[in-house]
Amino acid sequence: MRLHHVQVACAPGTEDEARRFYGTGLGLSEVEKPDDLKARGGAWFRGYDATGTVTAEVHVGVEDPFLPARKAHPALQYDSVAELEEVAARLRGLGYEVDWSQRRTFGGNERCHTADGQGNRVELLAPAPPA
Repeated sequence: MRLHHVQVACAPGTEDEARRFYGTGLGLSEVEKPDDLKARGGAWFRGYDATGTVTAEVHVGVEDPFLPARKAHPALQYDSVAELEEVAARLRGLGYEVDWSQRRTFGGNERCHTADGQGNRVELLAPAPPA
C-alpha cells in the first residue's frame, strides 16, 4: 500500500493563492484535474523525483463554508536540509511565515511549519545529516 494523495481545502475562488503556495512556493507542479471533476474547482499538484516518479500529490479542494486545518496537515519531505532551507527561504520571500521552533524535535529529521494562503498547516522536513 502507498498513499495516493492528501487533500486540503480552500475557500471558493482562491485557487490562484493555492497555485502560488503549492506551485511557486513548494515547487510542486500543477496537473490537470479529470474532466468530470473540473467543475468542482480546486487544483491538483504533484512532486516528482529525478526519474519522473510521482513522490507527492496534494489536491486542493473547494469547501464552502471553509475553515482552515490548523492541526491536521500534510508533511512533505525534501531530500536534503539544504533543499528544505531553500524552500523555506522561497516561502518567506513570497510572504509566508515559516516557523523553525520545532526544527530538531522529530528524531532523524529537521523540519519547519508553515501555512498555505488559506491558513492550512503544512509541515516540511528533510533527513537530518549524520551527527
